[in-house]
Amino acid sequence: MTSFGTVLTAMVSPMHTDGSIDYDGAAVLASHLVDLGNDGIVVNGTTGESPTTTDDEKALLLQVVIEAVGDRATIVAGAGSNDTAHSIHLATTAAKLGAQGLLLVTPYYNKPPMAGVIKHFTTIADSTDLPVMLYDIPARTGLPLDTPTLLTLGAHPRIKAVKDAKGDLESVVDVIRQTDLEWYSGDDGLNLAFLSVGASGFVSVTGHLVADRLRQMIDAYRTGDVDGAQRINEELQPVSTGLFRTQGAILTKAALNELDLPAGTLRLPLIDATPDQIAQLRRDLADGGVPGFTA
Repeated sequence: MTSFGTVLTAMVSPMHTDGSIDYDGAAVLASHLVDLGNDGIVVNGTTGESPTTTDDEKALLLQVVIEAVGDRATIVAGAGSNDTAHSIHLATTAAKLGAQGLLLVTPYYNKPPMAGVIKHFTTIADSTDLPVMLYDIPARTGLPLDTPTLLTLGAHPRIKAVKDAKGDLESVVDVIRQTDLEWYSGDDGLNLAFLSVGASGFVSVTGHLVADRLRQMIDAYRTGDVDGAQRINEELQPVSTGLFRTQGAILTKAALNELDLPAGTLRLPLIDATPDQIAQLRRDLADGGVPGFTA
């Protein structure tokens, strides 16, 4: 059993051509993701363009997804920022709306000391009764969570998990060995590698397209079919490569648009994929066996 699910997708926020949120599309997309095999959805994460959506938009988007999905999946609300007070506001709002968990990214730009990071996370965790997943992504935040910090945070009763986009597998083993933290791969290219060191599941971007096969990979690995899991992982590699040839939300929305699923445009400073990028994406997704794309 996990606090958040096993295959979670960090959902894009569908938008109309004028850049406004497509709430009806969000409901359709969330339901589609569950039907595809996700047992969790992250709303208002980075892939959901959270840096450029307002608090009111975040709240309504979360409400729409919760209503669309019901009890079919765990809904985790992105509530992290580099401002503790603002994060508390986002967290308490999410709790009131019925979110079942929080995703909190490491504070970015202001580069606090680790003591400040610990205080930031624990203060937010104390503001609601929801389980918390930390998001360690130093390529974006400039601040990796070191092992002593994770050991300290892992002792908090509501800090339950880590979404890891740091890729330091040796440190993962060290923390898992010494805590009860659940570990989630936050890097689709390393999903199988994370399983091999004890991960509970994935918080994925490719899950927009291949959540069913991600679940097959987990099931194969956990039933001892390591060769089968490796085969699926290799088959999916073109998908994770393809969606991250540029910023992930850009190409994920492009892929969903190609499939006539709700996605739409992006907000500046993100921009729509170019025709050349879309052509390459089609080839990548065809190589990865994604339905709807042919070589």
